[in-house]
Amino acid sequence: MMPVCDIFGVAYNLNAAVLGTLITVYAVVIGYLGLRGFRKTRSNQDYLLAGRSVNPFVMAMSYGAAFISTSALVGFGGIAGQFGMGLMWLVFMNIAFGIVVAFIWFGHRTRSIGVELDAKTFPEFIGRRFQSEKIKLFIAAVIFIFIPLYSSVVLISGARFLQEVMGVPYFWALGVFGAIVAVYVIFGGLKGVMYVDALMGTIMLLGMLLLLVSCYVRLGGVVPAHEKLTEMSALVAQRLPQEYALGHRGWTVMPEFNSVWWWTLVSSLMLGVGIGALAQPQLAVRFMTVKSGRELNRAVLVGSIFILCTAGAAYMTGAMSNVFFFHPEIGGVAREPQLAIEAAGGNPDIIIPMFIKDALPAVVLYAFSLTMLSAAMSTLSSLFHVAGTSLGHDICGNLRWSGKDKGILLSRTGVCIGIVLSVFFAMILPPGVVARGTAIFFGICAAAFLPAYVAALYWKRATRTGVWAAIVTGSLVTVFGLVFLHQKESALLGICKLLFGKDVLISTHPWPVVDPFVYALPLSIIALVVVSLLTKPLEKEHIDRIFK
Repeated sequence: MMPVCDIFGVAYNLNAAVLGTLITVYAVVIGYLGLRGFRKTRSNQDYLLAGRSVNPFVMAMSYGAAFISTSALVGFGGIAGQFGMGLMWLVFMNIAFGIVVAFIWFGHRTRSIGVELDAKTFPEFIGRRFQSEKIKLFIAAVIFIFIPLYSSVVLISGARFLQEVMGVPYFWALGVFGAIVAVYVIFGGLKGVMYVDALMGTIMLLGMLLLLVSCYVRLGGVVPAHEKLTEMSALVAQRLPQEYALGHRGWTVMPEFNSVWWWTLVSSLMLGVGIGALAQPQLAVRFMTVKSGRELNRAVLVGSIFILCTAGAAYMTGAMSNVFFFHPEIGGVAREPQLAIEAAGGNPDIIIPMFIKDALPAVVLYAFSLTMLSAAMSTLSSLFHVAGTSLGHDICGNLRWSGKDKGILLSRTGVCIGIVLSVFFAMILPPGVVARGTAIFFGICAAAFLPAYVAALYWKRATRTGVWAAIVTGSLVTVFGLVFLHQKESALLGICKLLFGKDVLISTHPWPVVDPFVYALPLSIIALVVVSLLTKPLEKEHIDRIFK
């Protein structure tokens, strides 16, 4: 047995031979799928859009795997362990907006308009829709700048995992992890990415279902476990007085309305992450990979089940872990009764790993190890691909050598640069940035891109200038909110303190805990509508061609 020191602060004992064999087989299968994608990539369209012929199951699983990362499974699962099942509303938001609205109302029109405009990337889609090369370049630049920052926090979690489980030094782990993902992204293009993501999504689905079933078996059944958790609500005021003052009222009810935790749950998680999924470039491009709208309809059910069984399982397990830690007789060991957050020493990130280690059999731990790798790698591959295509295709795509378009080579070069930047940021970023970094990225994308994206699909009167106004307003207001209004970021950055002598400009409740997304998105929408109505519309022939 090999002692494994904490991936999230928890010590594990894993059989190195068993885990090493599983990961080796896993890597071989990934390599094969990447090679398969490489052999089927013969054109720039194949590399960027998988030839617009992806199977609906592969598309749905790839979409879901790119959507759900380690921050959802472990970070948000731990938050559910701390504050309860109110986080399940995020699952329903993800299904309602990230799957149903995205696939049916966004997916169909994105695919049909994308085909009409021959758009191969998200920036190209928006740019050609509004007949602006500058808009395309600006969006591509924003994506290329911010995606390496987001992908680096996911890379950190995967590299730390390899470090602790396999004993690989952290910086070597970063390189190895980045190289594994690079192989099938660079050579396989989007076909390779989606094939591998579909495999990883299947592993994530099975792994999280195994986790949830094992949890309820360990706790004596669904009904008894939920009854015990409901009975524990009185413990919040007794043992967690600070959380009670912030609005925590138990693990089976929503926080108190208008409390600090209510605003955090509703504004940052339910709205920011739930609605923010609609404007993710790495997700939107998948709508253009299928050959007809029927494939998108077929993918809705698969995608919904995937979100429910992965994120939902993590959040339910996190909340139910309180029953295990507070009832020692369930674990069969002599110990002091504790709530999950108490057992984790106040760090919600280690609740899920602690529960798995202490409560469940080794097979679940092995399955969770592969699930963690899959969650990190599937998200990374999608982010690396969209970063590379933004630079290689959207920014440098007009370059020609000897009269021959080198689109695939440029995109692959962009992927390489994106990976190098992500590894660099992963080396210098502080710990504990994964979950919050994810929420910030989703919020920025929604405020900056979502109004323009919706207008591109449904509003004929939207103008080029209006889109510029929306993108700039959403971006600037979000940054202003993070720097001067939202307590967590403004206090950490210290800019507001330096300039005005206080952590936030407005200290009146609830402003310090309202996510910037809540006011940035409406202002972005207003800017789009007002400026569009005051400026010259696009050519009628162009609009008629799109909305025929």
